[in-house]
Amino acid sequence: MERTLILLKPDCVERRLIGRVISRFEDKALTIVAMKMMQVTPELAKKHYAEHVEKPFYPALESFITAAPIVAMVLEGLDAIRVVREMLGKTNGLQAAPGTIRGDFSSSRQMNLVHASDGPEAASREIALYFQANELVNHAPCLSPWFRASDE
Repeated sequence: MERTLILLKPDCVERRLIGRVISRFEDKALTIVAMKMMQVTPELAKKHYAEHVEKPFYPALESFITAAPIVAMVLEGLDAIRVVREMLGKTNGLQAAPGTIRGDFSSSRQMNLVHASDGPEAASREIALYFQANELVNHAPCLSPWFRASDE
């Protein structure tokens, strides 16, 4: 099992797409092991986007991510990082394929609804930014045997 951080960004929250996006992850048999609504502070934004802080586009990025609440989640599942990123589609909603979350709901590069960790190291670092260890629930839903074989 692999875990990944998901942020339903301010545009997702403000457009009232939270439930629709979460249901797609649940439909894919990904398990939510942590979730909370929160306001990203400028300090947290600088930690999360540390590699971009000195870039010219960073002020707009920080302004966007701090503009309204987000929903932070940790999803768990087989190959969760790759699966989630494929479900999201390309970063630019105009280039994302129909059927992906961004392809169906986004028409912007920046306002692309959802952030997802891009690898195991990023997932570990990002999860620690948004959640304490005691906020992560170890839980196997009773339906798990119906989503995958026991040897997967």
